[in-house]
Amino acid sequence: MAKAAPKVIGVLTAPAPPPRWGANRHKVLLVLGLAVGFYLGTHNASTDAASREDQPRPAHTAPDTRPTTPEGTRP
Repeated sequence: MAKAAPKVIGVLTAPAPPPRWGANRHKVLLVLGLAVGFYLGTHNASTDAASREDQPRPAHTAPDTRPTTPEGTRP
C-alpha cells in the first residue's frame, strides 16, 4: 500500500499517519501484560502452598494469665 503524501496547510505540513505498530503498540503490550499476569497468578500457587505446610506448629499455647476467681462467685 502506498503512503499518502503529507497534506500541506499553508506553511505547515500535517504529520504522516503512524505506522501500524505505532498505532497499536499499547494494545499489544496491554494484552501481553495481562497474559503474563494471569500466568503468574495461576501457576505460582503450588510453591506457596508447599512452603506453608512445612512451617512448624507450636508445641503448646501460652498459659492463661487472667486472674482466676473461685467457682460461683462474681467479681
